[in-house]
Amino acid sequence: MTVLLDRPIAAARPRPVSGVRTAARDPFIDLLRVLGMALIVFQHWTIPVLSFDGVRLTTGNALATPGVWVVTWLSQVMPLVFFAGGAANAISFGRSAAGAPRWLAIRLRRLAWPLLPLAAVWIPLPHILLTFGVPEQPLEVGARLTGQLLWFLAVYLIAVTATPYLLRLHGRFGLRVPAALAAGAVLTDVARFSTGFEAVGYLNVVFVWLAVHQLGFFYAEGRLRLPWLLAVGGFGAAALLVAFGPYPGSMIGLPGAGVSNMAPPTLAMLAVGAGQIGLAALLRPWLVRLPTRRLLAWAGPRVMTAYLWHMPALFVVTGVVVVLLRIGTPAPGSAFWFAGWPVWFGLLCLVMWPLMKGFARFETPPALPYGSAGWGGTLGAAALVGAGVLTLTTGGFAPGGGPFLAVLAVLGGLLMTGPRARG
Repeated sequence: MTVLLDRPIAAARPRPVSGVRTAARDPFIDLLRVLGMALIVFQHWTIPVLSFDGVRLTTGNALATPGVWVVTWLSQVMPLVFFAGGAANAISFGRSAAGAPRWLAIRLRRLAWPLLPLAAVWIPLPHILLTFGVPEQPLEVGARLTGQLLWFLAVYLIAVTATPYLLRLHGRFGLRVPAALAAGAVLTDVARFSTGFEAVGYLNVVFVWLAVHQLGFFYAEGRLRLPWLLAVGGFGAAALLVAFGPYPGSMIGLPGAGVSNMAPPTLAMLAVGAGQIGLAALLRPWLVRLPTRRLLAWAGPRVMTAYLWHMPALFVVTGVVVVLLRIGTPAPGSAFWFAGWPVWFGLLCLVMWPLMKGFARFETPPALPYGSAGWGGTLGAAALVGAGVLTLTTGGFAPGGGPFLAVLAVLGGLLMTGPRARG
């Protein structure tokens, strides 16, 4: 990790955290966000192996094919998404003229507002579809997985809420902060694998994802140095951990695997994340020269919409093709699989297009006044939003009172960001 510090990797960067950049958006960070989301959608749409026997929808994973797991070292892009988020948060906070509570309130609205139309559709939808005779088990699978995908938003809310404090730690301790987080990941994995107590591994939700988020601060200051060493060291460490440790090779959870590097994240995931960040930094001079300005201008304001609605699009197509027509996924890698994939992907894009058109407008919160709450009120708002998102992550939108209560918590948090009524 000594590869961080000193000279910038390329063109001018923001001043230290106390006065981070005030210039335009960083195209490299925007490109990482868009490419990361595109890869997430592509992977989620490509890897399912689905079949329906008239009662149950069975879900498999194409990446469970022997040897294919190595693809996940690049296709599992969540480390890059958190890294880009860290850089964006540092730049945004340094550019903001408002205080930390107001900055956090603005970020909370931008993250939470797009959830409301998703909830407005999915809370009544299972009940409506059940009355039309849709099989219960496939419907429950879709409702639960739509909510489980929100885990990223729940963790990212932690990172955003902690950003002002993490930036102060960064300004004071620099490289020692991600080093301490990495050490926490090591200790967590030692405790998890030595005791067999799997729940302790979820501490790495904080240690692993905040570590890569913290590396984004170094990029924001132009202090991400020797990226080739970060790439080689990260991927090399991951290879050693997989070869000699208790870690599986895949960076996504696979059916039947005894251990997942993703849920909860492991030290191997952190190592792969470091490798990805180094590789991305190496490619930066080439990436920023790509003619992507129009692409970023269109896709940037729709990233959250793509994230929230690409799984519902998958369930629509699955419901028609797999459940209704009983056409299961061919064996991954077979001639039928390759021949059918363009049709499958085209149907998904066809369903996704009106969803993007209809719901992208919710990425911009309404122009309502913000309150003047201090840290206490703003942290309370963040806790309510986080509790609501976490409830949806664990239970999804399956029929019951949980989703309704979760959305009430999110709404309560959003209301707390506005002005208080005076008695």
